[in-house]
Formats: sequence, C-alpha cells, structure tokens
Amino acid sequence: MRALPPSLYAEGAAPAAPTPPLEGAVRADVCIVGGGFTGLSAALHLAEIGTDVVVLEAREPGWGASGRNGGQVNPGLKPDPDEVERDFGPDLGGRMLALSYGAPDALFALVRRHQIACEARQEGTIRAAIDARSVASVARSAEQGARRGWPVSFALAEEAAAMTGTRRYAGAMLDARGGDVQPLSYARGLARAAMAQGARIHGDSPATGIARDGASWLVTTPSGEVRAAHVVLATNGYTDDLWPGLRRSVVPVFSSIAATERLPEEIARGMMPRRASLYEAGRITVYYRIDRANRLLMGGRGPQRPIGDVAPIRYLTDYAARLWPALAGVRWTHGWNGQLAMTPDHYPHLHEPAPGVIAALGYNGRGVAMATAMGRQIARRLTGTPGEALDMPVTSIRPIPFHGFWRIGVAAKLWEGRIRDRLGL
Repeated sequence: MRALPPSLYAEGAAPAAPTPPLEGAVRADVCIVGGGFTGLSAALHLAEIGTDVVVLEAREPGWGASGRNGGQVNPGLKPDPDEVERDFGPDLGGRMLALSYGAPDALFALVRRHQIACEARQEGTIRAAIDARSVASVARSAEQGARRGWPVSFALAEEAAAMTGTRRYAGAMLDARGGDVQPLSYARGLARAAMAQGARIHGDSPATGIARDGASWLVTTPSGEVRAAHVVLATNGYTDDLWPGLRRSVVPVFSSIAATERLPEEIARGMMPRRASLYEAGRITVYYRIDRANRLLMGGRGPQRPIGDVAPIRYLTDYAARLWPALAGVRWTHGWNGQLAMTPDHYPHLHEPAPGVIAALGYNGRGVAMATAMGRQIARRLTGTPGEALDMPVTSIRPIPFHGFWRIGVAAKLWEGRIRDRLGL
C-alpha cells in the first residue's frame, strides 16, 4: 500500500480498514471507481439496501483530497440561492437547494447512525466578508437564506470581531447547519460502514480500462477485473483519462493547509469562541477552523504541486499572525495539500455518458458535505429513480477549451485574486 502523503490528519486518524488489492475476476451489481467521499458514500447507501458493490481505489480510501481537505462541512452551493433558482427553475432549483443546504445535517446524521469516530462537530459555518464589496455579497446571501426560513444570521463588524477574535471582517454570516470533521477519519469511517453493510473495497487497485462487454461493463485493474451492470466514476480532482473527456471537464486545483501546535485554551477561545468553521468571501478563499486539540488549521490556495511541509505556504501563516497577533511565536508543525476539482459554472456535475455509467465530480471546494450528498443521489439513480427526479441535474460532459494550460490559468487567477482582495477591488 502506497503511504499516505504527510499531513496532520494522517498522523492521528482512525485506523484504516483492510482493503486488499483486487485479485482475479469478480462480479457485482455496481463497480465504483474512486474511494473518496463520493464513491464511499455511494457504496454505503447502495450496500444499505442490499446492492452488491465493489469499490476500486488506486491507493487507499481517503488518499486524495477527501483525506486532506480543510474538514469543513459547509452548507450550500457556490452560487447564491436566488441564482440557483434562476438557473434551474423553482422545482429543480429548489430541490438542489434542499439537497445542498441540508447536506451537513444528512452527513452528521450518517455519522451518528454508523457511529463514525471522526471528531464531528456541528457548531456552524461562518462566511466572513473582508471588504465593502464582499460584505454586500454576504449580506445578500444571508437575506436570501432568512427569507427561506433557514438558520442563518448576519453580523456587522463588531459582532463579527467577537465571533472571530479579529477586526479583519466587515461582516459575517453564520449558518448553524455547518460544522467540521477530521476528514481522513470520516473517509475511513465511511469505508468501514460500507464494508459492514457488505460492500467490497479494494485498495491499490487503479482502474486501467473500462469497456462494454455484452450486457455488462468490464472494469480492469493491474491484477483483476470487475464485471458489473453499472459503473460509477467518482474520482473528482484525481480524474484521469479512463473515460473520454471527463478529465478535461474540470480544473484540478491544489488547496493547502497549515496547522499549528496545540494552542493554549485562552488563545484558542479568543480566536474562535464558538468553534465554528470559517471561510472568507474573497476572490481567493482562505478558510480555517480550530480542531478538537486546539490546533489552528489555516487553508487556502498554494503551490499547484504536492507539498509536504509548511515552507511553501508561509503566506497563510503570515496572514494568520496578522489576524491574531497572539500567534506570535507559535510553532506551525504541518503543511500539506490535496487536489480538488473546479467546474466552469461552479456547480457540481452529474453525468451519464453511457447507459449504466454515472459520473459525479466538481464540488468547487465544498466536497465534504456535497460529495456525501451526491453519493446518495447516485444510489437513488442506480436503484431506479428517474434522472429528472434527482436533486441535481444530469448533464453532458463538456471538455474545457485549452484545458492543457490549466496550471498557467490557475496561477494567473490566484495572483490576480490576491492583488484585488488586498486592494479591495
């Protein structure tokens, strides 16, 4: 088994269940490619109703961004609620809102039902405005949520400072449904729960080919093959060319996290007394939370390559010290990153590129809650729910023009966004 990349999570996660490589030929109702949140949630929801499922994971469950993200369980989609309903109409748009804003409640209920030990907390999500432009946007989001009767509230600068321990923010919205988890422990817990329901999960088993063979699909690995009526492609930011065009329909982006040593209680409480998670409403998102051990986990965009220590993301630690001068002298012990997937329209994508094949990817930084929710949508579809009755639209795969230049485009966008955020433009 290839070792997990270094991270704070890898050092303290719940033990992984045994997931030996696939050997030989097997049959299943459903073959899932990818052992992150999407694939594991789909496997669990399918196995719970008696579907025979095999999961193929190239390394081990949670190896990718599912086990290396910020751990924030954020409600909603990237576009505002009114925009979602304008884009998709009141029926489908309304169902998309119910799904996405209800996703944290569904995740925490799943954790309780299967007794997943993952440091789960539901203390809310704060969306913080860094300037006048973003405070108008955050206030607008809060108004749209309040109009729908959701548990959201808007705070101006003084109250935002009390919530965060810094005077950086012009305003903030709190959504009580949000929270956080230890993401690698959560991924491993999903895997254990799925296996307890009968799912078979194989690590070190990258899918190397997929082909139609009579009435079935045949998915091959270096040492075996799975014959199944249905195939789920759940590879998100690590999507390759297994299915034509799918990799080029999303932009993979590395998101980085720096973690401090354990903070004294008085410092930690002075920073985030409620223990909510927070993300900034800037052009380049910075996000953070304080974990159960009183470590500050500070995340944002960093180098578009794998990292294994804090040195390449000093801008995050310097920014944290500007937010909270009390951090002066605090040691930053870990730095790591993972690769998520962005879509041009900022919506998650659900595709059915061929009969019996379904793909889900592109969570735009909201994958903990949304990928879990999408797993249940996949299970519904594969057990008879018509595509038009799902709570996310089924769309065609649309490769992004000039996709080969994505690294240059991402780097340029990052620099532009950081400059504009600093200048308040």
